[in-house]
Amino acid sequence: MTEDYTKVFIETTLLVKRLETLLSLAKINSRIKSGKIPAYEITNYIDELFILNKDLEQAQPIIEAFKLEINS
Repeated sequence: MTEDYTKVFIETTLLVKRLETLLSLAKINSRIKSGKIPAYEITNYIDELFILNKDLEQAQPIIEAFKLEINS
């Protein structure tokens, strides 16, 4: 049986890892897909964070609070 995931956050590795930690503390599992863009900036990594669809409702308040925190 395949599990369905939804992409919930795209940002630098540091911020994605921080959100992953916050979700983990709430016992919400997530997956990270790593990438590197643009090619000429080796230090800029952009990662994507995915959550199981069944956990989206529980994860949403944590994700929104984190977005507010990093944008303030």
